[in-house]
Amino acid sequence: MKKILFVFALLLAACNTSQSTIVVPMYSADTSSYIGKVIFSDTAKGLRIQTDLTNLPFGEHGFHVHEYPNCNIGTNKKHQIESALAAGGHYDPEKTGKHLGPNGGGHKGDLPRLIVLKNGRTQQVFYLASIKTVDFVNKSLMIHAGGDNYKDTPLPLGGGGKRIACGIIEK
Repeated sequence: MKKILFVFALLLAACNTSQSTIVVPMYSADTSSYIGKVIFSDTAKGLRIQTDLTNLPFGEHGFHVHEYPNCNIGTNKKHQIESALAAGGHYDPEKTGKHLGPNGGGHKGDLPRLIVLKNGRTQQVFYLASIKTVDFVNKSLMIHAGGDNYKDTPLPLGGGGKRIACGIIEK
C-alpha cells in the first residue's frame, strides 16, 4: 500500500508542475510581415528561449521583453510616430531602472542580444535562470535595430534604438 501511495504522490507532483511552452510569432515592426517565431519553454535550467527568425538586418540586435502586449505605432517624446512604441519600455516589474543585461539584476526584460547572419537569419538558444514563461505572459517581445551593450551609457538602454520587430507573448 505504501508503494502505491508513493507512486500516486509522484504522479500527482508531476501533474502539478507549472512548466509550459509559449510560441511567439514575430513580425516586422514597419511592414507587419511575418519573420518567424521565438519559443519560450520552462526547463530545469530556467527559461529556454529559442529563436527561428529571418529577414533581419545582419549584425547584433537588442532583444527585450517590453511591458505591454501591443506592437502598434506610438508617439515618442518629440511627438514623432515610431513603430511598435505602444509596447512601452523594457519590462521592469521591480522598478530597478537599470539596464544590466540578462541575469544582471536590472530590468527583467533584458534578454541576450541576437546575432543575425548575413543571410538575415538567426537561430539561437538562450537560458535565463530564475525566469519562467508565466513571467512574460501578456508582454511584447522586441528586436531593436542596434546592438546591446547591456549598459545605459553612452546611449540609454544599451543603444538598441529603433524597434524593428515585435511579437505578443500570449499563453
